Amino acid sequence: MALGLEGAIESAHMGHPDFRAHDRIFATIQLDPQWGGLMLTPDQQQRFLRDSPGAFKPAAGAWGAAGATLVHFGSVDEDTLGEALTLCWQNAEAKAAAKKKTTASKRKHGTRGSGPEKTRKTKRKR
Repeated sequence: MALGLEGAIESAHMGHPDFRAHDRIFATIQLDPQWGGLMLTPDQQQRFLRDSPGAFKPAAGAWGAAGATLVHFGSVDEDTLGEALTLCWQNAEAKAAAKKKTTASKRKHGTRGSGPEKTRKTKRKR
């Protein structure tokens, strides 16, 4: 289903399959293949947890708080999973566009990278 989304490819991350679009992971299959991982926003996650509590649960820790969500494939219907995957794909697209815009802005203003600027060392006159 994930590969049916425009530009989606299957790859691997940390020993299990993932699905990427716009150079970002938007969904995974967990080590236990009955479960998948979805990169939702926190608001989207809350809606799926409310509407299908038996099929979705937050990922552990900070990832879960940020919207990363686990889905139990045997407990979710195809339409709901398709909607969740589409949202994840759209989230990846939005993040890629935002990153591209930030990178273009940095180039326009003469800065590069996200770290501190490098300073030139000059020789001291004695």
